[in-house]
Amino acid sequence: MFITFLSDFGLKDDFVGTCHGVMKRIAPDAQIIDITHGIPAQAVLQGALVLANTIGFMPVGVHLAIVDPGVGGPRRPLVLRDTEGRMYVGPDNGLLLPAASRTGIAAAYELANPDYALETISRTFHGRDLFSPAAAHLARGASPEELGPPVDLEGLVRLDLPELVITDGNVVATLLYVDSFGNIALNLTRDDVEGLGIFSGTRVELELSGERYYAVMARTFTDARPGDVILYEDSYKNMSLAISRGSAARMLHAAPGQEIRITLAG
Repeated sequence: MFITFLSDFGLKDDFVGTCHGVMKRIAPDAQIIDITHGIPAQAVLQGALVLANTIGFMPVGVHLAIVDPGVGGPRRPLVLRDTEGRMYVGPDNGLLLPAASRTGIAAAYELANPDYALETISRTFHGRDLFSPAAAHLARGASPEELGPPVDLEGLVRLDLPELVITDGNVVATLLYVDSFGNIALNLTRDDVEGLGIFSGTRVELELSGERYYAVMARTFTDARPGDVILYEDSYKNMSLAISRGSAARMLHAAPGQEIRITLAG
């Protein structure tokens, strides 16, 4: 059985390794795939989007995701089962839903059975004491019903996903995620921009935090000169901004959550 693992823990501390150790002690034959531990700290939306983007490339199994700024508070620990038999373990803060909803959520359960957690559960490290043991027991063959009572699907916490504002000749989008290369994913698709008459080679104007920049719609990084800003469809079919051989986030002083206006250049 496979366990995939995504978090905002980073790799400087012992958190990821400790969670691996807990899972391997319970399920030594489980194969653990680390999707990423580079989600920005407490960035639930970014974690949810990365999990949703990558889950289709992962084997069916148990999918552990921990971006949990409410740890120790009233938020519920969950296991979700989707219609493909995947099981998602993590906090009830919206993190799991975009990925689990791709095929439909079949059932949800609260992690409440102490037999499937460590003997002592700290208030601040549920990743080690609660979520990792639950994922490992599921990988060993435990059914999600054994881990706790059912949860009403309508009561699950959902994220407020940013919406596009499209008017004649322009669109206001939201910066969703910045990767380690400085490329910026937007809540925008190719259909959205082509509906505005923006195709490969089209020049556009970007307005971000009161500053204006020019970019060109491109298919690949090599379609632009070094230093040019490009609007392109990334590998997850989101429209993104990049700079050929540079960092778009650094140049545009961009951060997730900001709005950007894209207009056909005159």
